[in-house]
Amino acid sequence: MPLAFESLSHGTIAFGFFNIESDLLLLEHYFFFASDFCEGVKEVAGVRGDEPFEYGLPGYDLDYQTIGDLHGAIAGTRLTGFIGEIYKLFPFPPRMEDFKQNPEGYRTRRIVEEIVERYGSPKEIPLRILPREESVGIGEYLFTYKGFHALVNYVWRGGYPRWKAEGPPDYVLEMARAVEDSRSAVFRNMMFES
Repeated sequence: MPLAFESLSHGTIAFGFFNIESDLLLLEHYFFFASDFCEGVKEVAGVRGDEPFEYGLPGYDLDYQTIGDLHGAIAGTRLTGFIGEIYKLFPFPPRMEDFKQNPEGYRTRRIVEEIVERYGSPKEIPLRILPREESVGIGEYLFTYKGFHALVNYVWRGGYPRWKAEGPPDYVLEMARAVEDSRSAVFRNMMFES
């Protein structure tokens, strides 16, 4: 489920997976697939030192009124908007022990893309390193390096409720290796949390 994260630009914001059968992430009104986010993180990790950098993160921009009600969708009582459409196909599991992020969520991508394109516009979301400010931007949201680490760690863990027992998918493992090998100032003090 999405959690609250601190941004420099907008205070507390929501970021994370919102359905265990999809690897689509939300960042307030932006939506992008975890595999694309991990590719962007790998690109950032490849930047040496304190160089400015920008990567076009493929995603979608939805108006808040079209997103839907996450809590109502989880409960199965308010299946409105984009999130409601997803929960009609992939409802919340009846048993709490089954509430784990599916590492094969990428397999639903085509279905999820068809739905999200009915609700929002495809958009290349700028993922930027701003070395003077020691910050990372995703769209209009700015994070300290440490704040960006928190987003990366969230994906590494499989968010809340974490990955199923099989662990993270290969694209997450590749991202982690790139971060661990990085010479980018962004990841200078990055620690992966278990």
